[in-house]
Amino acid sequence: MPFATATDGTQIYFKDWGSGQPVVFSHGWPLVADAWDPQLKLMADNGFRAIAHDRRGGGRSGQPWDGNDLDTYADDLAAVIETLDLRDVILVGHSTGGGEVTRYIGRHGTGRVAKAVLLGAIPPLMLKTDANPEGQPIDVFDEIREGVLKDRSQFYEDLSAPFFGANRDGSNVTQGTRDQFWLWSMSVGLKGAHDCVKAFSETDLTEDLKKIDVPTLIVHGDDDQIVPIVASGEKSSKLVGDAVYKVYQGAPHGLSMVPEFAERFNADLLDFARG
Repeated sequence: MPFATATDGTQIYFKDWGSGQPVVFSHGWPLVADAWDPQLKLMADNGFRAIAHDRRGGGRSGQPWDGNDLDTYADDLAAVIETLDLRDVILVGHSTGGGEVTRYIGRHGTGRVAKAVLLGAIPPLMLKTDANPEGQPIDVFDEIREGVLKDRSQFYEDLSAPFFGANRDGSNVTQGTRDQFWLWSMSVGLKGAHDCVKAFSETDLTEDLKKIDVPTLIVHGDDDQIVPIVASGEKSSKLVGDAVYKVYQGAPHGLSMVPEFAERFNADLLDFARG
């Protein structure tokens, strides 16, 4: 299988489809690269080279004890990009992956980057602080950690409902969609899944956002129950200099995997990449 080697020796698995301008996808917590398969195929079918990796700690990548933080995630992304010697890259990040993309630019710049897409992304900061009153209290994230440690299988099954908006009246989310969320989540090691909660909730990416100097598409659902829009998409859109901000009415966190919203996102993604 194709791997990039991180600075600490961890093997980072990636899939690499098609040819053309590279589009590199970073997935959300607690998923793996397969969550991007529909978008990978879409981009490869339309003349792009589509690449996605499993974050360290899960899937087919290594599961080291250390390094489950956004600095290291960003450096792992850099390892994939540099291993393949990618240039003129379009970076796409969902949720924690959006934080990974943002921190990558903060640490590595945009020398290899042409554009960025942040979907339901965690920046600038999820945690509620005196300077960020719109964030969520630490108790919310403590409960996530407790759920992962106590019975992660049931926790992920329950989490799939708000993730896809399956707990909303009129939802058409299938059981299959929720089952694949559970399956991918269970492939992530307990240590990586647990540590990543701190990474995605307590990492302040404000200054990283200000360093994004390439065209950026920011997409967020206004019914995102996982990464509420008020503390994320709304703020990020004001911190990135060259940003197009699109709010999807009624869309949940996992909108790219819910057909009624995925169709719109796929069209927006393709238009943005071509533009």
